[in-house]
Formats: sequence, structure tokens, C-alpha cells
Amino acid sequence: MTEMTVLAFALVAFIGIATPGPTVLLALTNGSKFGVRRAVFGMIGAVMSDFVLIGAVALGLGALLAASEFWFTVVKWIGVCYLAFLGVMLLRSKGTLDVSMRSENGNPSASSAAIFLKSFLVAVTNPKGYLFFSAFLPQFIDPSGAQVEQYAVLALVFAGIDFMVMFGYAALGSQAVRLLRKSGALWLDRICGGALLTLAGSLALYRRASA
Repeated sequence: MTEMTVLAFALVAFIGIATPGPTVLLALTNGSKFGVRRAVFGMIGAVMSDFVLIGAVALGLGALLAASEFWFTVVKWIGVCYLAFLGVMLLRSKGTLDVSMRSENGNPSASSAAIFLKSFLVAVTNPKGYLFFSAFLPQFIDPSGAQVEQYAVLALVFAGIDFMVMFGYAALGSQAVRLLRKSGALWLDRICGGALLTLAGSLALYRRASA
């Protein structure tokens, strides 16, 4: 694997990550609700999911989902239900500036573990991630080289870019909520909740290429 290969991978990965998806939407809402510092726990959860997905693909799980209609459907509907649940919760929220949702220090109450787990589960329950990495990563792997080391390099590069992009979204959410009144913050939750429900719907309609 050459440096140019890694740079090409980084560029394509950045474009894919920067396009709003479930984890970056959560980074945005976490930043607006909890501030960037606490939103970092969600970013760590998403980064850990990157390693899980890429490790699973390296071990052949992506190929299994591509070949098995049953397991693909199981993982897909778990992801659909979880995304829909998160979307509904945001739609039902009272706005990130609502006093009843804030703890004594002025930030909304939620444990760091809950923030971490929410972002982690969003990614690992999405079968499109496994199929994406299964189709995407091999294009940058040199079959004549050591496979484990190459997958490790790509995983680190992808995770690093993912963290930086999510950090940017979290900072955007944190700054935006300071400029918004309560009604504006409420609409931010509504927009992100609607986007998550839309993603859940698109995942529900998603089919394997071989299907």
C-alpha cells in the first residue's frame, strides 16, 4: 500500500463521511444539547463502531451479509427500528433549550455512557455500513501485502477523519444553539429527528445488490 493509495482513500472517505448520515446528525444534536466536550463521548462511540465494522469486514462478515438474505434482513431491521426510535425521540423533544431537560450545571442530563452507546449502536446496526466497507476497502488493499496491517491502516485513517468531521458538526451544533431561541432549538431537533426517520425509511427500503 503506497502513500498515494492512502491519500486517495482519505479523500474518498472524507467525502463519504462529510455527507450527513446518522452519526454526524447525532454529533450535531449532541453538540447542541450537551456541548462539544460531552459530545466527544458520542464521537468515540462512532469511532469504535468504525473499528468494529472494518474488523468485521476483514473477517468476512460483510461478505456474509451480502450472501445471506436472512442475516442481512435481521441486521437491517434492527437498524431501522433503532434509527426510527431516535428520530421519534427528537421529534417529541421540547427543544434543546428547554429548562426541564437541563441538569444543575446548565447542560441536558444524560450519562456519558448513554451518549457513547447511542452513536455506537447507530453504526453497528446498519448493514449498509458492512456492505459499503466490503465493496470500498478491497479497492485500496494490495493483495500481495499483509492484509491485517493494511486494514489496520485504513481503519485508523477512516476513524481519524470520522472523528474530525463529527467534531466539526458538534461544534457547529454547539455554536448554533447559542444563537437560536428556544423555538429555533426546537426546530433543530425536529429537523434532525425527521432526517433520522428519513434515513430509517431509506434503510427499510434498502436491498442487497444481489437481491
